[in-house]
Amino acid sequence: MSQTRSTRSGAKDLAPGPTVSFGFNLGKVPDHGEDSDPIVRDGPDLGLLAVFDGMGGAGGTVYETDDGPRSGAYLAARIARDVVERRMLDLLVPDWNLKGEQVAADLQHAVRAALQDRVTELKAPKSGLRSRLLRALPTTMAMLALQRTQRGGSTWLCHVFWAGDSRAYVFEPGGARQLTTDDLREPSDAMTNLRRDSVVSNAMSADTEFHVNYRHVEIEAPFLLVCATDGCFGYLPSPMHFEQLVLSSLITARSVAGWSQTIQSQVAAVTGDDAAMSVMAVGADLAELQSLFASRVDELEQQFTTPIDDLGRSVQRAEQELQVLRQRQLDDTQQLWARYQPDYERYLHTPVEPELEVENRDPAEVHAATSEARPTAVEVVDDPPDDEPARDEATS
Repeated sequence: MSQTRSTRSGAKDLAPGPTVSFGFNLGKVPDHGEDSDPIVRDGPDLGLLAVFDGMGGAGGTVYETDDGPRSGAYLAARIARDVVERRMLDLLVPDWNLKGEQVAADLQHAVRAALQDRVTELKAPKSGLRSRLLRALPTTMAMLALQRTQRGGSTWLCHVFWAGDSRAYVFEPGGARQLTTDDLREPSDAMTNLRRDSVVSNAMSADTEFHVNYRHVEIEAPFLLVCATDGCFGYLPSPMHFEQLVLSSLITARSVAGWSQTIQSQVAAVTGDDAAMSVMAVGADLAELQSLFASRVDELEQQFTTPIDDLGRSVQRAEQELQVLRQRQLDDTQQLWARYQPDYERYLHTPVEPELEVENRDPAEVHAATSEARPTAVEVVDDPPDDEPARDEATS
């Protein structure tokens, strides 16, 4: 799924609102991708974009549906998307300041009820396997709701709602800013999370407690908003590479559709997961955005991504050289052993000669024979002097 839009909204004397928007959903398996189609909606003074990532590991249970077998993750992402879009279209209006905390609670209640109802409809048998990792219809969400603070002005209030590890960003001329915090059992920064496979600690589901996080920020137009599932950013070397992927595709694009297609191609080339993204630019059209972010792309390449990529290539070469040396070590060691082995094992391969048989004899006879063969002790008695009479043996 892919959709694009490019407009110039508002009168000439007013600051423009959303001008460029698109979204896409790349499924690794056609018609079975567990990310839903993204939400991309806008008006002169409003904007709404969101992504939902069905959690395939926790929601791997397969249910029979009218459309055929579908995983719990597949169903969850689409149910949550539909509920959230309906609720937000009712709540997000130009003349009413969105009450973020109340909306977060409303979304939590509405999504939870819809997921529970769907589980009941599916009549799924209860699993005998008990695990904290298994959930009924689990999905993440990252959503941005945009309201202009003053009719025709350039300042916008951005409401941020999320659950799980899908992310929302704002891209300003000075750089990309992450607006959501990954809900992980071992929370850390964005770079560390690329290297640590931690379990999601908070996600929408039918059978576990969850909450919808909320924060808001004020942003001055022009800017670029992005919501993305982890398949878009989780397989890149760094957060800087994600910013470069989005902006470098923008700089070379000849159209909004071309920009979207380039991002999709680059994401598909590296990701190992489904990937969904929604993008919205406010206050600048495509050409203005390209001019606005051109210097940032150069800065990213020179100061961040090129040094990281160069080091990565050096490590790759070193690993290849190490592999060659390890193979050489094995080969040379085997050759040297082949020279050494024959002498080393000389006696191991000498035929064993039978031992000589010894006649079995009684131990007493052997002892007696041995005793007879020994010399006996002889008592030596000095002859008595001639002048001393011999002693009578009887008296002695």
